[in-house]
Amino acid sequence: MSSEATAKKKIKTILVSQPKPESDKSPYFDLGKKNKLKIDFRPFIHVEGLTAQEFRKQRIQILDHTAIIFTSRNAVDHFFRLATESRVTVPETMKYFCMSEAIAFYLQKYVVYRKRKIFVGERKFSDLMPLIKKQINERYLLPSADKLKEDITNQLEESEVKFTRAIFYRTVISDLSDLEDVKYDMLVFFSPSGIKSLFHNFPDFVQGETRIAAFGATTHKAVADHNLRLDCTAPTSEYSSMTAAINSYVKSQLK
Repeated sequence: MSSEATAKKKIKTILVSQPKPESDKSPYFDLGKKNKLKIDFRPFIHVEGLTAQEFRKQRIQILDHTAIIFTSRNAVDHFFRLATESRVTVPETMKYFCMSEAIAFYLQKYVVYRKRKIFVGERKFSDLMPLIKKQINERYLLPSADKLKEDITNQLEESEVKFTRAIFYRTVISDLSDLEDVKYDMLVFFSPSGIKSLFHNFPDFVQGETRIAAFGATTHKAVADHNLRLDCTAPTSEYSSMTAAINSYVKSQLK
């Protein structure tokens, strides 16, 4: 089928390669309701924490550090889990630098919030860097997954921040074998790992009429690298979210 014919085929079913939103107020539910779409959610990748024994092999001592940099809620969970499993008592003097307000709020699950020891960026890691550079003498620990954006470590190195990157958890491909005979009009991806998972689970995948929606430049590149057709992209100057981009694409099918 030509790309033009594919574009005219109405979308009725969508699979989002993420966990189902916990809140009923998710824009995906509004998207489905407004456009009469069946939207399913299934994480193509998931996170597994390292064991205490695996962590010890890195020979990194948590208490050698005076500040922790958190870039995700997963990092928060696995830092405190491994600290407990390693029988490390995190001192009250420890400082925490959180990439976003959402991460800082989540941190309260483990520590009593004190403005003097929790520092919060706006959203991007570059927003957090001025706060880190103001306290350049701290010894920072960066808990992360096995894969981390180079931009984060590059910014720390360029600013001559004393930091240690430690792997606390890893990204693992999910088993999707039960979806082998299930077809969707659109697949939605948010990372290159999601694309990798697709071909790991279905090595003979042929796109055909299936539309591909992808968020972020690295995901767009992964789509191209696997010779897939990218039908719906975000973010763009017009649509900052994936749901807004999909909504526009679905409505274009009706014209």
